[in-house]
Amino acid sequence: MRYLTKEWYELCQQTHLHFGLRVHNGAYEFDENLFLRLYKRKETAHVKEERGMYDLDPRFMLEHDGQVMTRVEKAFSGEEVTEEDQIVYHMPSEERAHIEKLIVEYDVRPPFDEQKCKEEYKESMEWNFQYKAEKLPQEIVEQIADIRVFTLGYCTREILQQLKKQSAENKRHVDHAAKEFREVMMAQDIPDEIHGRVQYHDCTVIELVTGDKVVIRFDTRGGFTNLNKLTLVAPEIIKQEGEIVGSYWLYQELYRIDNGYELHILFGGENMPELIVRCADILVEEE
Repeated sequence: MRYLTKEWYELCQQTHLHFGLRVHNGAYEFDENLFLRLYKRKETAHVKEERGMYDLDPRFMLEHDGQVMTRVEKAFSGEEVTEEDQIVYHMPSEERAHIEKLIVEYDVRPPFDEQKCKEEYKESMEWNFQYKAEKLPQEIVEQIADIRVFTLGYCTREILQQLKKQSAENKRHVDHAAKEFREVMMAQDIPDEIHGRVQYHDCTVIELVTGDKVVIRFDTRGGFTNLNKLTLVAPEIIKQEGEIVGSYWLYQELYRIDNGYELHILFGGENMPELIVRCADILVEEE
């Protein structure tokens, strides 16, 4: 990758460092009692939210079946609404069957397990404590009295200001690289139809075959296409790094070369695998 690199992607995750943070005067010093109070407050809110979702009766999804709807342009025109301006929504049988299945499962569900919810929240927060300590700029981590309190959403005024400044700086770098990338892509002599063949964002790679052709097969359920097979004709692999199978397609860069195309792909997964292939043609199909 030349523009949408691993480093660029990591920087994208660092453009909102200050989001969700509130200034708390107690964050200047390590205070176990403060942490316990704040943790309990957040835990209680989390359990309440999870219980609400658990007790949400799926019957509400049936309310739209048979509902009379008015065309938008007519509803806001101020004119008299006639029968021709209205339609009755009839839910597809497959959708109704799915909802009815959810209702059956809802009616026999066990009581909400509050203790399990708290344990899962604890595990999640412990992971977040470590993640914050590793991902925040080290010079800022060294100023935080208790990374646990910070992770719960509280910090000093000085740290909040530093994070806002750092976020803005990171965003400038991210936007600059993205702007350069768009300009370079627009300058390539590549038809939109060819660009459309490499739109596999969020699709998971289930097979990668190399040889006379490079063939990549996808599980497309997380993506925005049904075309689950990509073939690169007469390939020359320039770079193949990391475990690509099992990872998901994040970003691509496509360049015109003398005898075809040069495709750069950045994947999401452990250590962010990368693949760069020069090829004569790009073919896609649904198997």
